[in-house]
Amino acid sequence: MRYILHAMNMNLRRASQYRLSFLLQTLSQVIMTGSDLAAVLILAGRFSAFGAWSADQVLFFFGAMQTAFALTEGIGRGVSVFSREVQSGSFDTLLLRPRALLGQVMLSEIDARRIGSVLIGAAALAAASARLRLIWTFSRLLLLLWSILGTVTLLTGLFLIEASVSFFTVQSIEAVNVLTYGGRQVCQYPADLYPGPIRLLFEYVAPIVLCLHLPVSLLLGRPMVRAGEALIWLCPLAGFAFFGLTALLWRFGVRHYRSTGS
Repeated sequence: MRYILHAMNMNLRRASQYRLSFLLQTLSQVIMTGSDLAAVLILAGRFSAFGAWSADQVLFFFGAMQTAFALTEGIGRGVSVFSREVQSGSFDTLLLRPRALLGQVMLSEIDARRIGSVLIGAAALAAASARLRLIWTFSRLLLLLWSILGTVTLLTGLFLIEASVSFFTVQSIEAVNVLTYGGRQVCQYPADLYPGPIRLLFEYVAPIVLCLHLPVSLLLGRPMVRAGEALIWLCPLAGFAFFGLTALLWRFGVRHYRSTGS
C-alpha cells in the first residue's frame, strides 16, 4: 500500500504542474460522464419503469457501474495504454527495476482526471439511494463496496488481455473494447433488460453481471436470481478469478517479449 500511495502521490504532483490543463481535462471527463447521466435522466423522465425496474433503481445501477469504471480507468490506466510501452521500447526499463512488473505497469499512469467521473457516479448512487429511501447498514454498505471492488478487478483484467496481446501484435486489439467500453455502456442498465446472448456475454465471458448486478439487485430488494444471500456475497470473487486468469496470460506474454534493444 505504501508503494501504491507513493505512486499516486507522484502522479498527482506531476498533474499539478500544469494546473489549468489538469482542471480542463478533469472538467471534460465530468462533462462526458455527465452526458451519460443526462441520457439516463432523460429516459427516466420519459419512462416510469424499465421492465421490472423503476427509474430510480436504474439510476442506482448507472451510478455503481460508472463509479467502478472510473476507478478502473484512474488506477489501472497504465494497463489500458500499455501497448505504447511496447511500441516505444520503454517497457525494457520496467524490466530492470526491482519491483513487481505488473504493479509498475498498473501504477505508471494513474489518471487523477477520473476523480470527476468517480464523483458523478457517487452522486448518482447517493441521489438514487435517497429517492429509493434505502436504509444503509454496515453490511449493505460493505456489499456495495465489495461489488465495486470486484468489478474494478474484473475490468482491469479485461484491459490486461489487451495489454498481453500487444506483446505479439504491438497494436491494441479493438475487439476487447466490446467488453470494456461496451460493457460500461451495456451494464449501466440492469442485465435482465437485454436478450439472452448479451446477458450470457456479460454473465460468463466478462462476468460484470456476477460482480456488480447481482449484489446491486440484492441491495435494491429485487434479486435477479433465486440464490441465498451468502452466495451473492461470493459473486464479486468472479472478478478476482478472472483477473487471475488474465495475469497468467500476461506472464505468458512477458516470457515471449522481444526486447527492442534500447
